This record gives sequence, C-alpha cells and structure tokens, in this order.
Amino acid sequence: MRLNRKWINEEFVDLSHISDKEYVETMTVFGQKVETYERMDAEIRNVVVGKVLSIVRHENSDHMWVCQVDVGQEEPVQIVTGAQNVHEGDLVPAALHNSYLPGGVHITKGKLRGVKSNGMLCGFEELGLTQNDLPGVFADGIWILNDEPCTVGQDINDVIGNDDTIVEFEITNNRPDCYSIIGLARESAAAFGLPMKHHEPVVHGSEAGSIFEKLDVEVPAEKLCNRYSARMVANVKIGPSPKWMRQRLRANGVRPINNIVDITNYVMLEYGQPMHAFDYRYVGSGKIVVREAQEGESLTTLDGVVRPLKPGMLVIADGDKPIGLAGIMGGENSEISEDTTTVVFESANFDGTSIRQTALALGMRTDASGKFEKHLDPMMTVPAVDRACELVEMLQCGDIMDGTIDVINYVPQPKVLPLEPEKINHLLGTQISKEDMVRYLNLLEIPVDGDNIMVPSFRPDLLRMADIAEEVGRSFGYNEIPTTAFKTSTQGGYSEFMKAETQCGVACRAVGYSEIITYSFVSPTIFDQIRLPSDSSLRNAMKIQNPLGEDTSIMRTIALPSMLDILSRNNAYHNKAAKLYELAKIYLPVEGQPLPEEPKMLLLGTYGAGETFFSLKGELASVFASLRLPKARYEAVHDNPSYHPGRCAAVSINGIHLGYMGQIHPLVAKNYGLDSEVYCAEINFSKAFELRLPEPTFTALPKYPAVSRDLALVCDETVTVADVEDVITASAGKLLRKVKLFDIYRGVGVPEGKKSLAFSLELRADDRTLVDTDSEAVMTKVLAALAEKLNAVLR
Repeated sequence: MRLNRKWINEEFVDLSHISDKEYVETMTVFGQKVETYERMDAEIRNVVVGKVLSIVRHENSDHMWVCQVDVGQEEPVQIVTGAQNVHEGDLVPAALHNSYLPGGVHITKGKLRGVKSNGMLCGFEELGLTQNDLPGVFADGIWILNDEPCTVGQDINDVIGNDDTIVEFEITNNRPDCYSIIGLARESAAAFGLPMKHHEPVVHGSEAGSIFEKLDVEVPAEKLCNRYSARMVANVKIGPSPKWMRQRLRANGVRPINNIVDITNYVMLEYGQPMHAFDYRYVGSGKIVVREAQEGESLTTLDGVVRPLKPGMLVIADGDKPIGLAGIMGGENSEISEDTTTVVFESANFDGTSIRQTALALGMRTDASGKFEKHLDPMMTVPAVDRACELVEMLQCGDIMDGTIDVINYVPQPKVLPLEPEKINHLLGTQISKEDMVRYLNLLEIPVDGDNIMVPSFRPDLLRMADIAEEVGRSFGYNEIPTTAFKTSTQGGYSEFMKAETQCGVACRAVGYSEIITYSFVSPTIFDQIRLPSDSSLRNAMKIQNPLGEDTSIMRTIALPSMLDILSRNNAYHNKAAKLYELAKIYLPVEGQPLPEEPKMLLLGTYGAGETFFSLKGELASVFASLRLPKARYEAVHDNPSYHPGRCAAVSINGIHLGYMGQIHPLVAKNYGLDSEVYCAEINFSKAFELRLPEPTFTALPKYPAVSRDLALVCDETVTVADVEDVITASAGKLLRKVKLFDIYRGVGVPEGKKSLAFSLELRADDRTLVDTDSEAVMTKVLAALAEKLNAVLR
C-alpha cells in the first residue's frame, strides 16, 4: 500500500515536522511495516522555473533558438532550444548545468552548433509526466508554465507536486482498514499520539430529481453481495480533474483519466472502498441486477478483452446483459465517455472469496479485486459513495440526484470485548494503567464504554483479549516494555529418538555410506518394478487427492524402490560404485483409522567392486553395535521376490522381525537398469529403537584370566552357525564370555552332506581362576546339548 505523506499532512494529521526517517521507523515499530520509502523529487535536481527574457535565431541553424532565461540568479542563463512554441516572457522549466532528470539523464553545459548552452528547456515528458497529468498542455514542445502558480527560480518539483515522500507499507491481510489513506492516517496519528481530523461527507443535492425515479437495483445473489449502494449524478460535465487531485492520484500510482473516473479512484484510495461509475444511457431498462453469470454469456471489459463468463461468477447486469464484472472491472458497454451526461455511482461490498476465484479464473487481478479479497467493511459503502458525490459538487461537474439506493444483505453484528487490564499487563509484562489503555484504544478509534470495548466494524482482526493486548502493547511501545527473564523454561533439545537417528547417520557414514533424501510420494508402478505380489498388503497405499502427477500419486508403503531409483541414477551417471543410506518414512494404512502408521526405515544400498552379502552384513552389524542393539539373528529367506533367493536373510533381534538384507533379485535390478550385483538392507528403525540396550556402565577389568577352548563340530549342511551359537550360549552357563566362529570346512574327512564348524569359546569367572574341571564341565554340557538338539558331534 502506497502512501504519500503530503496527503495525510494536509487532510488528516499534520506530521510535516516529522522527518521521513523518524516516520518510517516509528510506523514500523508501531506495527505497520514499511517496505521502502522514496522522495518523489529524488530524480529531478537543479531544474527550476525560468522566464524567457529574449529569444533570437541561432546563427548556424534555421530551427534552433538562443534564449536568455532568468532563473532567479544574478545573471540570465543562455540556453539553446529547438522548440518552436517558446516566446519572450514565457515561464518554462529550465534544467541548469549539472542537473538531473528522470531515468538518470544528466544535463551539463556545452555547445550546440558552436553556440554555448548552459542547460536545457524541458517538456513535461522529460520531467516524467504524461498528457494525463497535464491535460490541455502542448505535448510536442516546451511546457509553458504561464498558467501555473509559480515564480521564477522556484524548484520545478514544487510546481509538479514532487515535493512529497512515498511510503510503501506491507499490510497484513487481517487489516483491510489499512488499505486506505484514512486507515494509514489513523495509524499514523495513533503512532505519534496525535488526534486525527475527520471529514464527514456533505452532499447538498440539487433539483435534478430522485434516483428512485430513474433506477432500480435487485440483488438476487444475496450470499455474494453483502451490500450494494448507489447514487446518481445528472448534468455531468466530463473534463479533467483539478491539479491537486491529479497530483495525489499520480503520487499513489493511479493514472488520471477524467473527473468522474478520477473521483472513483480517489475515493478508493482515500476510503479503501472500490467504486465504479456506469454511464446511465447503457443501463438497460433503468435496472441494475447483481447476479451470477449465466452459461454462454460474455463481457467485453474496459481493457477491450472479451471475457467468457461461467456460472458462479458475480456480474453487474442491466435488464438484458452483463455490464460489469463485480468487484473486478467494468464493461466497455457502460464506460464513461466524453458525451456522458448521467452517471450511476456504485459502491458495494462483495464476497472476497468469490471475487478472488473469478479474478483468478479470468486472469485479471485488479486494484479493486485485490481490496475485495481482503473482506472489506460493509459499513463503508454509503460514506464512500457520499464522498464521491461531495467531490462531484466540489468539482462542479454534475448535479447530485436525491436519495441513495442501499440494498443490505449482511450487517456485521456489534462486537463487544471486555477490557481486562490485569490479564493484558500479565501477558505483556507491563504495569500500564487502565486509563492509559483506554487512551491508547481511543487514539486508534476503538471506543471503550466502562469495562467494555466496542470493536468497530473496520477492525475484524480484534477477536479476543490477546488482540487488545497487541493494540495496547504497540501503542505503549514495544521498545518500552521492560526486559524480563522467562518464568518458564523454553529450553529445547533432541528427543531420544532424534539422537538415535543422528547416531545411526554417524555409524552409516563411518562405514562409507552417504545419505540421500527421497520423496515420500511415489508412482503405483513401483510395486511391479520390485516384483511385489498382486495380493501383497503393501499395495494398499494412501492416494494423494491432488497429486502433481501420476508418478507422485501415492504415499509409499515400502522404501526399497526409492533407494533403487537413486542407485540406478548413479549407475546411469557412470559411477562405478555407490554406498547410500536413508532414514525414510513409510506410510502404512490402518483399517478404521484416518491416518496411517509412519515408521522410520533404515535403508542401505550399495553396488561396486568388493561388495558382497557378507560385507553388507558386517556393515549392518557395525551400525547395530553403534545403536546399542542386541546381537541380531540372520535367517535365510528364499521367497522374498525382491531379493536373490539364495542371498537373502531376514533380520531379527530378540525374536522381533526387523527387515531384510541381501542381494537384489537380478530381474528387479534389470527393471532399474542395473547390470551388476546390488545389495540392500531394509530395517525397521522405529522397532529397532525400542530394542536398544541400556546405556553402558563402567565395569572394572577382570581380576582373573580367561580360558579358551576350541570346538570342531560336524553337523548337517542345513544347520546354521546361528543355530550352533544359540545352543552353545544357552548350555554353557554363566562362565561363557564369548563364542566366535573361526573356520568352516567341507572336504576330505567330512561326510557328504555334512560340514565342519570350528568355534572358539572364552570362559571366565569373576571370583576365581578357572581350573580344568570347570572348563571340562562346561564343554561336556555344550557337547551334550549340541548332540541332542542339532545332532552335531565333536570332529
């Protein structure tokens, strides 16, 4: 929102004694953030009003003139010009030596065809003005200032109204009142503790008749039009607006057009209430109907574009056709023209959501639609249309007809909040008296009656005590609130699960893996790519209601495809080896519940020279050890369709299944364009976290030596090392400290279908040195248990 300070200084609250820097700093601290500010005269420097004392033909040119110009200095200045509309005695803009014009144009003295020129005479375009800013001024020559109130030597910025500062505010959507000059003037007055001057529009009327004899308004779209107010002007005289109005419009980025259109734009800036003017001649049947568009209708808007309309779009129509897009832009078929004699002023309050949807659908966001989107105050329509009529009388450009048509479909109910000084002070950490609070609120034009706050309709953001505390706090001054320590702890930190995630990442990187992050939404085709059975429960995935595309239409129930996709991409980039890990969420629907389970999965993926099933198993064991997990058990799996049937293992701890690891099935690898052996592991990290061992505690070094015993066993090929270790651990008792496999043998001396497993057992007691009888007793128990449970015998 743009604000020119000169407007509020002249009309609402005089802050001319406040510097620009102090103003923007105070307003920002007060809660109205200033994006930027700039002086309008910053680009034009050393350009003054000059009077042509004499003008003679250039001795070396048939179209140039040498002028002696009085610029308020001791001696006249000689300036050469090629303009043909300059005469002796004319007042003209003179850019002197070392002057600057808009766009960074630098004017210096020099010679034109051998004659010295100490500057340049300017046309209005060279000063950044347009024909709309200066109607009736000759466009192809020097701007003659004879009719302008100015004096010789006066800064041209004062003449064209550039002696002003433009402040750009960033207004939040909950403050629609600040999208107006009045709203920002109210904030400015409160920020500096000064009363604001208000002006109530006064319309005298005329003998031009009554609006009710000429116009009828119907609003069948009641839900989309909260209020519709209209007044009429007869005997309209279309012409340019006065200089003061044109300058204020230009300062706020609005192009002057003619007096009637300029009045509607002026009121929109001043009150924040968009308005529109219709030529009454083109309002068929003398009726305005606020309705939804019908199928097949179209409207040519003021910009000359034919807009196809759809049902649901709010339009302003007459008895036969649409004549305007409600809250967005008028129609070309009711545009104000030079021969317009009767005008209908529209001041309405439309539904902001409907206006935004229509503007987006038609791709035509305007200043008016932008304001309606913020949900304006319905109580503003009548004061705004009255102000427009007052300006018509002030500019003497028409006769106001008696009466106002005012169709009201919604009036905001009065809102009353209690004034609670104790709670407000407790929230702010201040000791502000009730009297001061009332004074602050009154400066913001929020009336207080006893202990009740009467929230005005233009402040929809005031809903509860905290909102009132904010108004009091910013009026008191945030910088004035004493600094106090927090009464409650706000110390944050990592949860235990987050710490475990961090430790897992450290462990994965320690064994050579790099982290990846993949999207949680995937394509339904991933299930076929990893050969998942058609009846697998993992195919029951949650669908995204508004996906970016088919490739990202479901939430993943398995993270393996995401890992394979990144490995495939690395392979396509000719990376000879890759070791990647990810802590990825999966989303498992739960019957009867709206939200899925979201366990974290640890994914490891690798390919390249030296990568094997056992290297992956060792790396996984290292990660488990870093996470303080009990020893994992690996059992061969032959029916997992995504993995090689002979190189896949199910991973479990304490009997709880955690996932799978092994070589990816060659057919799956082929689906991803991988032509080498690929190894992956999928571990349910959320489950593994619950199985962690307690924090390690200090244990003194053993006082007594250990005893080692080796066992070479012959057992069936079907017996796994884990099975043997489990039996040894269970039968050896408390003296067993460690069991380790150190050899597997098949060959001479071992029967067909058998294999030899060699283990080293470490035994130790905490209270004595073991003797042979202790170790022999342990070995006897172990061998008996192995023979009974696994049919394994000593070799």
